[in-house]
Order: sequence, then structure tokens, then C-alpha cells
Amino acid sequence: MRLSRASAAIVKGEVEQVFGRDARIWLFGSRVDDTARGGDIDLLIEADVIIDEAFDKELKLCARLVRRLGDQGIDIVVHRWGAPVLPIDESAFQSGVRL
Repeated sequence: MRLSRASAAIVKGEVEQVFGRDARIWLFGSRVDDTARGGDIDLLIEADVIIDEAFDKELKLCARLVRRLGDQGIDIVVHRWGAPVLPIDESAFQSGVRL
């Protein structure tokens, strides 16, 4: 996994602030490949969130992470508990690392 412990702790703390303590976080994409270089920080957040609030929370989290981690690519996918699992969700669950 190519995310430092300090950065992972920042991600966890910010997700908790925006989505609550019960939210689950998955790092997926190129950052889980130790042989790769560069790449965005791809995050899937599983949370009990109202559909009308999901996008606003996603934007808020992204802004907070950019402020704390610096100006780098951060992609966030929100999977609401109980919602159908989409292909991107399945990919993150299969190949990702839970933070």
C-alpha cells in the first residue's frame, strides 16, 4: 500500500468527521500496488448516508483531504449501505485495502 501511516490516519479522521464513526474506508486503485508509481488516492466510503446528502459530503471530504494532504488527485466513491453494489464498488471491495 502506497499511503503513509500519517496520511492514512488523516484520511480516517476526516472521514469520521464528515461521514461519522461507523463509516468504512477502502483504498483501491494504483495506490494498493506497491510496484506502481504515482496515481490518485482512490477511496470508497461505505456509510449510512441520505442520498441527497451524499454528494455534498463527498465534496466536503475531498476539500478537507486536499487541505490536509496537499494538492494531489483524490477520487472518492460513496456507497450507501443497503444500496445495490455497482461495478466500481465491487472492484474496490475485491482489490482494495480497508483503512
